[in-house]
Amino acid sequence: MTSFRTITTSLGIGLVIIYAVGSGVWVSSGDAWYRSLNTPSWQPPDWVFGAIWPYNFVVLAIASTLVGQRLSRSATTLWLSFFAASVACALLWAHQFYVSRNLGVATIALILAAILTLPMLLVSYRVSWWLLLVLVPYQVWMAIAASLSLGYLKKN
Repeated sequence: MTSFRTITTSLGIGLVIIYAVGSGVWVSSGDAWYRSLNTPSWQPPDWVFGAIWPYNFVVLAIASTLVGQRLSRSATTLWLSFFAASVACALLWAHQFYVSRNLGVATIALILAAILTLPMLLVSYRVSWWLLLVLVPYQVWMAIAASLSLGYLKKN
């Protein structure tokens, strides 16, 4: 019989894969349209996106593994619930922004995704302070991305 720890670790890693693949498909589908938009003044250069997302996905996979292996059932379930909700909102953003081109709904979804990462940080601290520290850039990036989405909404 498969253990709870194995199942939850696999679920967490599966969410990371769904997040990476799903957002990648939708983001790449609207690149020409995205490049035609008026950009917010605080838009980072493209290389920043290329650097931060692989970091985020690796850290989320590590966090999923450590949370699944080290925390109680209730804490693991709580972390996975917030992570799944955050991923759902981030994927909704990618679809609404790049495919549907609905910047208002996209912005709301990304703001929610950023907010949903905050409880993940608190639960991650139960594993270790360093896990919290390596997840902080993900939360900061989500907040920056939400502010960029709001900037695109206002300028376009």
